[in-house]
Amino acid sequence: MTANPPSTVLAGKRRWIALIFLALGVAMIILDATVVNVAIPSMVKDLHLSTSDAEWVNAAYSLTFASLLILNGRLADRFGRRLLFAIGVVIFVAASVLVALSTNSIEVIGARALQGVGAAMILPASLSVLNAVFTGKARAIAFAAWGATIGGMAALGPLVGGYLTTYASWHWAFLINLPIGIIVLIGLFAVVPETKDTTGRRGVDWPGTILVTAGLLGVVFALIEGQRYGWVVQVQKFTLGGLTWPVGGISIVLVSGIIGVGALIALVLTERSRQRRGKIAIVDLRLFAIRTFGGGNLVALVVSLGEFGLLFTLPLFLQSVKGFSAMHTGVVLTSLAAGAFIASGAGAALSQRMGPVRVLRVGMTCEVIGIVGLAICISPQITSWGLVPWLFFYGLGVGFATAPLTGVILSEVPVNDSGSASAVQSTARQIGAAIGTAILGTTLLIGLGHFTTNQMTAAGAPPQVTAQISNAMQASAGQIIPELAKQPGTEVAVSAASQGFADATKTVAAVAGIFVLLGLITSFLLPTNAARIEAEGYEPPRDGDGNDNGTGTGTGTGTGGQPEPALS
Repeated sequence: MTANPPSTVLAGKRRWIALIFLALGVAMIILDATVVNVAIPSMVKDLHLSTSDAEWVNAAYSLTFASLLILNGRLADRFGRRLLFAIGVVIFVAASVLVALSTNSIEVIGARALQGVGAAMILPASLSVLNAVFTGKARAIAFAAWGATIGGMAALGPLVGGYLTTYASWHWAFLINLPIGIIVLIGLFAVVPETKDTTGRRGVDWPGTILVTAGLLGVVFALIEGQRYGWVVQVQKFTLGGLTWPVGGISIVLVSGIIGVGALIALVLTERSRQRRGKIAIVDLRLFAIRTFGGGNLVALVVSLGEFGLLFTLPLFLQSVKGFSAMHTGVVLTSLAAGAFIASGAGAALSQRMGPVRVLRVGMTCEVIGIVGLAICISPQITSWGLVPWLFFYGLGVGFATAPLTGVILSEVPVNDSGSASAVQSTARQIGAAIGTAILGTTLLIGLGHFTTNQMTAAGAPPQVTAQISNAMQASAGQIIPELAKQPGTEVAVSAASQGFADATKTVAAVAGIFVLLGLITSFLLPTNAARIEAEGYEPPRDGDGNDNGTGTGTGTGTGGQPEPALS
């Protein structure tokens, strides 16, 4: 294994300054992934979005993000990690401006997808630079800072989005990326060195790229649109451009799901074949033989199924049922930020004392406690203070789990594979986010119809009125409630719809909690001492081929055999 040239490795204070600008770029894309949750209710009203449209505003971002991460990780390794990072910032900022200027669902969803393209360049490049520039104990600190950035920005996003949406407009929740992007680009070219793969590997796996994109698109489309178009039989006409899928036959959702699953199976077979023939593969399946890498990515995928969908649902509930402003909603969700910041600050020290895997498990346990607490206590009568303790526990979990998991996944990956490996672990998270949003969004959609119907029927409403209110709840993601409340004589309908939304949200929280619990259980596949040596700054002795002579489970430590630079 060939180490990076010494000239590309930073030493002293400059690398920590570089970390600041890399983290700021990552903060921008994570912030935008969560800002939209608070802005969604306003966007639903202004752009007349349906519930499915609202899901796609999130899913389009996660989908393109997930689909292109691995390709961009490979491109970053080949053409330069700083270069890909810079191009990603430019695309992301331009797409953010397009989101702000959108006037309908097609424009905003398309612009969000373009944001995902830029984000897919930024995230793996940032991790790959850290993996190349930092080693040993310094790398553990850098990963902790990177993880704290993700945890903190994911939590602060709702507050920033709430402030901008309330006191300016939802458009400014995206325009804020313009000045941030300019600062990142200036700092990037001033202090961040260019690093590349030094093994001389060339080529791009276009078949793999097409298959992974088609597979994810097919599966996510089926999960989001199943309720609208029918899971097996087409119940509503689907039109795209000049093509129309008629009612009555096999559903486009079923066809899409089959194509998606088939493409993902073909992806695995194709990648195995390419590796046997010595060609570049978009997914290096050999990395999954590393226990920390394979098991860690499985944990990341499962946990992400539950983490992000709940943050899509909760702001809708608070603004429609509780009547909170976007700012008030953001303030409530700041309790999650507080937990994330506290946990992120303590996470590095705890990882050295307890081991990263144990801290990871503590984090996921806190997440389960917070989510289950929300599932139990949510009601139309709940106050802000009734939500705060559970959101705080949830934030603690996010803070404790994010950085250790990243460190565990990459701890034994060779530096020359760091771009691809970083992209795979980020892809696992984004696949989980896209599919999780689709599953929990569909759970919300079904729950809004089912529970509102039950509440309206129990209140003695006529069947025709019950069906009308239930359909309106599903179509508007519950945002019909404030409008309904303005009409005279609708107290019973508003009460029933509000309780129906509360019951649907409780169901979403319960499903999210199950996913995170499954992630916690899956974490026991990881060796307890994973990444412990790396966190303590110790590297095991190596033989002449660079192989670990210790008892580790992987094929390399990810340090590339580089000496540990001074921390000063």
